[in-house]
Amino acid sequence: MDKKDYSVGGIGAHMVLVVMSLLYLINFMDRQVLSAVLEPMRIDLGLNDFQAGAVQTVFLLGIALFSFPVAYLADRWSRRKAVALMAIIWSVFTFLTGLGRSFVGVVVPRAIVGVGEAGFTAGGTAMVSASYPSRSRAAVLGIFSLFSGLGAVLGVVLGGVLSKKYGGWQTPFFVFAVPGVILGVAAFFLRDYKTSNEVDASGNRLGFFSSAVALFRIPTLRWLYLGHVMHNVMAFSMLTWLSAYFMRSRGVAEDKAGMLLGIISLMAVIGAPLGGILADFWQKKNPRGRMLWAALADIAAALFIIVALYLNVAGVGFGLALVWCFFTMSALPALASVTQDVVKPGLKSMSWGMAVFVMYVLGGGWAPMMVGVISDSLGGGAEGLRTALMIMSVGGFVGGALFLLGSRHYPADQEKVGDHALEKE
Repeated sequence: MDKKDYSVGGIGAHMVLVVMSLLYLINFMDRQVLSAVLEPMRIDLGLNDFQAGAVQTVFLLGIALFSFPVAYLADRWSRRKAVALMAIIWSVFTFLTGLGRSFVGVVVPRAIVGVGEAGFTAGGTAMVSASYPSRSRAAVLGIFSLFSGLGAVLGVVLGGVLSKKYGGWQTPFFVFAVPGVILGVAAFFLRDYKTSNEVDASGNRLGFFSSAVALFRIPTLRWLYLGHVMHNVMAFSMLTWLSAYFMRSRGVAEDKAGMLLGIISLMAVIGAPLGGILADFWQKKNPRGRMLWAALADIAAALFIIVALYLNVAGVGFGLALVWCFFTMSALPALASVTQDVVKPGLKSMSWGMAVFVMYVLGGGWAPMMVGVISDSLGGGAEGLRTALMIMSVGGFVGGALFLLGSRHYPADQEKVGDHALEKE
């Protein structure tokens, strides 16, 4: 393949980073707005905890089922076009979610929002990664990930305010849909990277299923994918239900609960870029550095959030919840970078897409609903929900252990790939 197709740097790279980062912002605003309005929506529609959690689980499974197929399409067709189309789709169905007046009325469009978002993270990660040199990959992806954290903050804070003061839980779905369409159109005009067809040892082109098999033949990715499952069992449980927990335990409305969750989520704005920088720094000192940072961050996150919940996320417990969010988000740039470090260009979108698919299908996608099931079985209320969240937080310890196992293979898997990007001076 022609090396110039993988040249990096320049104004085109910065434009990719800006538009992809803003789309990541909107992506997580649309994702996290449900957390802000989950309790008023549940009450308004007459749902129990299982049904309320199922709305988010169906959304996450929508991402899961389409993440790898769309990633394959992006690598074979166009990352730019796939990202643009999916942004428009998820935004339109975010708007339609606000029109729902029953469980089915919100769960169906929410599922299609998930289908739309499935096309973004894989293609966006690959586009940003391909735009910059490998030595700074985790740091740049940290900047990219920063906007997911900022979007989570804005989603719960603005979602709560809009719901409380401007017409009810439906309003933020209407408002947040608009910028996604605008940025989706803008994405059509970004610099793209030539798609490529990877081949197997016999010279045969890798198809859809053979591409998936090729990814699972990479030992680092096998452990990373499983660790990513457990990372998000913990993360999605908290991000979906903490706002509802604040409403139940403190008797506050959705705007104040959203503000509390927003303050916690704000640590993601620090955790994502700093985590990327620290992972790159450790990588320079140790060829396993990025995986080791992800392991350390996950174990620390689980410890802090379990203690925070034990203390009722009040006073000192609230401070510990802030630290939990920092460590949870600081692992993601390292993980995203590793998925790009150990594969060739023709598998870059699919490498992250498979991480998303496995994570949602094997655990992360089911986590919000499982919290609801456990909470209902314990009698619901603040105490039932708190116990359920503590149980699900154990996933962070398991994820950290799996990343440690994957780190043993990471240096050798990197050596098999090499760097396909040329830096523009």
